[in-house]
Amino acid sequence: MQSILQCMDCGQQYPVDQIRYVCDSCGSLLDVCHDFDKARISHALFDARLGTFQTPYHSGVWRYKELVYPAAADEHIVTRPEGNTPLYPSPALAQWAGVKTLYLKHEGENPTGSFKDRGMTGGLTQARVLGVRRVACASTGNTSASLAAYAAFAGIEGIVFFQNKQIALGKLAQAVAYGATCIQVNADFDRNMELVREVADKLGIYVLNSINPFRLEGQKTIMFETLQQLRWQVPDWIVCPGGNLGNSSAFGKGLHELYELGLIDRLPRLAIIQAEGANPLYQSFQTGLNGLRPVHAETIATAIKIGSPVNYAKAVRALRWTDGVVEQVSDQEIMDAKALIDRQGIGCEPASACSLAGVAKLVRRGVIKPAETVVGILTGHVLKDPEATIHYHSGTLPDITAAYPNRLHQAEAALEAISRILETQAEVSDRR
Repeated sequence: MQSILQCMDCGQQYPVDQIRYVCDSCGSLLDVCHDFDKARISHALFDARLGTFQTPYHSGVWRYKELVYPAAADEHIVTRPEGNTPLYPSPALAQWAGVKTLYLKHEGENPTGSFKDRGMTGGLTQARVLGVRRVACASTGNTSASLAAYAAFAGIEGIVFFQNKQIALGKLAQAVAYGATCIQVNADFDRNMELVREVADKLGIYVLNSINPFRLEGQKTIMFETLQQLRWQVPDWIVCPGGNLGNSSAFGKGLHELYELGLIDRLPRLAIIQAEGANPLYQSFQTGLNGLRPVHAETIATAIKIGSPVNYAKAVRALRWTDGVVEQVSDQEIMDAKALIDRQGIGCEPASACSLAGVAKLVRRGVIKPAETVVGILTGHVLKDPEATIHYHSGTLPDITAAYPNRLHQAEAALEAISRILETQAEVSDRR
């Protein structure tokens, strides 16, 4: 089976053995398009690989190799493995949000703690196909951790551009630990994204941000695996956070392919949730998706603190394919929803909680109906941003009041002091 790069607007095609991120003719984004062997692709093919120890099919990405990169040679595939993340049913959170059935697909349980690993296995595999020796990204944190780990695993030099403030230490520490060349730049993510592309063009470095279409091929498997876990029964809604819009773009492409191949009989609706302080897609949605106006991004949810998303056009396409919607939530709503997810023993970073906060808001607005089945995507692990968690529960986050605090107690080294705390907590628990 052959794969090509194809412009999503003018249709110009390019071979996959060249480094290219946008169309030479019109400047639009590129898709990786595959000549699918429809006779071979089936539910049974993917179901038969569940639980295998065989490389690369033990990966939750490469289990769907025929839909991701059919011609990739096994020796080129860089896998840890990733994917195989849980789909948690959560009746308690469903009740809080106002829906009958809610599942949480936890991509924070990937090797480096975020969904980016699914994209990075695709990106690093293509780097090996191309024979490049250096890869780079601009990052708010999760991409850097994933790139650093996968580049190290592949024996390729990783380079990361960070902004010089508001990077969660749990993410910065990973990039440093995995040996990437880490550069903190006095600029926000959007300017860093411009710089990494300029530097890469000048020095021949392969860019692995989500403008890279091979990244999105890996990320679309979140939808494949979710539907397989639901025994190929399509939920009514897929709800996900929106930052650079790589996930939502990948979800739309993956769902569209499944539908065209006859592997699902309908498309779920997609809801993309942005933070109020980083909401360019939401603003565009309010005016009919007729163009992107970048914003200066400010939000506690650092993973989606992006004001000029490079995948805007692909996200718009995904929304149109799925009759999707865009909503925004405040930092207060994000952190309260995160506290509730964490309290279920699941845990997530702040950006992930946009999914639950967004479901609740869309139910209140009557967009999501109480009887509908919803899958919310959790994108990052709770330990990605432990500072935000501690500050929320201690009441020290600026402009946020913890609705669901779990205070850290202080006690003298005495039985009576500890007993008083535990007795008080028992009374609180009884009242809940």
